[in-house]
Amino acid sequence: MTHTYRTRGTCSKQITFDLNDGIVSNVSFVGGCNGNLQGVGRLVEGQKAEELVAKLKGINCGGKGTSCPDQLARAIEIALAGKEG
Repeated sequence: MTHTYRTRGTCSKQITFDLNDGIVSNVSFVGGCNGNLQGVGRLVEGQKAEELVAKLKGINCGGKGTSCPDQLARAIEIALAGKEG
């Protein structure tokens, strides 16, 4: 199932990803640091959602209290809970 999450506190504005049987795929970010976010998308491809949340949650960028990877973790948590962000 495809999920869309509007980010908060980051340069990227939106994250779209698929979550099927607990596996994350097809991650894409709108806005933000294009090269870095393409890298994040490729690195998380095919990974277990719960493991990604554990790895990415709490990453801080520039003292903002969040980051694009942290926002992805939050989006995954919401998707796992069956909600939309």
